[in-house]
Amino acid sequence: MSAVNLQPPQTSKPAISATTPDWSRERCTFAKWEPSKKLIRSIRRYQYWKGRLGPIGFILSKFAVLSHRFWSVVTASEIPLNSQLGGGLLLPHPNGVIINPGSKIGPNCLLNQQVTLGYGGKVPGNPTLGGHVDVGAGAKILGNITIGDHAKIGANAVVLQNVPAYATAVGIPARIIAKCPPATSN
Repeated sequence: MSAVNLQPPQTSKPAISATTPDWSRERCTFAKWEPSKKLIRSIRRYQYWKGRLGPIGFILSKFAVLSHRFWSVVTASEIPLNSQLGGGLLLPHPNGVIINPGSKIGPNCLLNQQVTLGYGGKVPGNPTLGGHVDVGAGAKILGNITIGDHAKIGANAVVLQNVPAYATAVGIPARIIAKCPPATSN
């Protein structure tokens, strides 16, 4: 009689990098309504064309500004054109996302609806998010703080202090409840 394996099959899912942007996360699909991706695309286009000289760069940067304004209204988001956004940014539900111009976002981050990255907090300044940070709906990250790579911020958390890499922060004010570094292979 053979033993029955009740373990679920192991699937090797590729880990999301905290350093190398996954540009496919931002890619717009032709003829699909994807306002968050089109908002990010308008920011990327503006930043590209703003650095170009000549009449073509001037005209296309102005077109990108109009596109940004349109998609900002559609998504009800405040993401400035001069934002420092790492590649692979994902906004699944972009409404109400507010990013202060001085904030920095690392590659492959995920920001849910109603997230605020703002000036103020205990230490005045703007937050810096590391790579592959997942921020839950309604979270507020305020002040000159750093959120480490692969960290998770819970829904409606108000983060006023640094969050180390691989940590999870929840609550008002946020407290760190878990820190799980990746498993090392022997």
